[in-house]
Amino acid sequence: MRTLQVDLGDRSYPIYIGQNLLNDPQWLRPFVKGSQVCVVTNETIALLYLDRVLALLDGLQVSTVVLPDGEAHKTLDVLSTIYDRLLEDRHNRTTTLIALGGGVVGDMTGYAAASYQRGVDFIQIPTTLLSQVDSSVGGKTGVNHPLGKNMIGAFHQPNAVVIDTDVLSTLPPRELSAGIAEVIKYGLIADVDFYQWLEQNVERLMVCDTDALEEAIERSCQNKADVVAQDEREGGIRAILNLGHTFGHAIETAQGYGNWLHGEAVATGMLMALDLSAREGAITAQEVERLRTLLQRAKLPVVSPEDMTEQQFMDLMAVDKKVLDGQLRLVLLDQVGAASVTNQFDVENLKQTLASI
Repeated sequence: MRTLQVDLGDRSYPIYIGQNLLNDPQWLRPFVKGSQVCVVTNETIALLYLDRVLALLDGLQVSTVVLPDGEAHKTLDVLSTIYDRLLEDRHNRTTTLIALGGGVVGDMTGYAAASYQRGVDFIQIPTTLLSQVDSSVGGKTGVNHPLGKNMIGAFHQPNAVVIDTDVLSTLPPRELSAGIAEVIKYGLIADVDFYQWLEQNVERLMVCDTDALEEAIERSCQNKADVVAQDEREGGIRAILNLGHTFGHAIETAQGYGNWLHGEAVATGMLMALDLSAREGAITAQEVERLRTLLQRAKLPVVSPEDMTEQQFMDLMAVDKKVLDGQLRLVLLDQVGAASVTNQFDVENLKQTLASI
């Protein structure tokens, strides 16, 4: 079992990574401070793991909320069903919410916890690779709006993140690939040695090799924890975690949430970011092809949707959260293993990238 720490002073919390964690209450019960718990999950995960988690909570007042599965349901209307249950069952300020699911469940549960009675505790139990390496760590919570992804939300850190790698055995191959996209991101922005490791081991991840998964999850979470500890609320360096996301969020919004998985959109978005970085002279065209090859080995898309126009991309990116004073800012590579946020790029180069990927 591997343990990491997200260092945020008195709000620091552990990340536990290992097998069989959902059969042992020691990874969960110490972080439930009151007698009330609300477990939020979705229809798919409830059938697989809800009973196992409820068994860990024996003796507590436990409520459950089972959401519909999918990004299309990450809305304010669906979020209200969590508040409804909390109020109906009279949960007070000492309650703890538990997010049992992927990124959608984690984001929505976290936002409910951030806003219910102005903030209650919550615990993340991520069940997809993408949520294990990305959305469960760092305290970003929220829901989508028809005009923009994750535009309504709050920063609210969990009490703990419990990552049981055994749950990945039930993950569909497409979801596994989507998670690998976020894993690759960490190598590109902060850890060139990890990027090289991924090039050597991506096929092991694709077949859910336990040792390879635990290594990839630990190194991804460590990279994210290091960045979050420096910049919790994305005032500076944390924005590099969004490599490819401005392009990717535009794809998700245009295609309808859930038609492209988040990791799939980020994969194509990262390729766009590297293509623009190359056009700006920061990296070589060979590095763009190096990423394209790795994404293809991970069964990820490397071409944007055929029906998306350049103008659609520009319009949707204009409402991205990184836009500041009307200026579009993008995460670009300075070199493999180092990224930065900038509005200093040639718009013609951006247009060429949008036309070519």
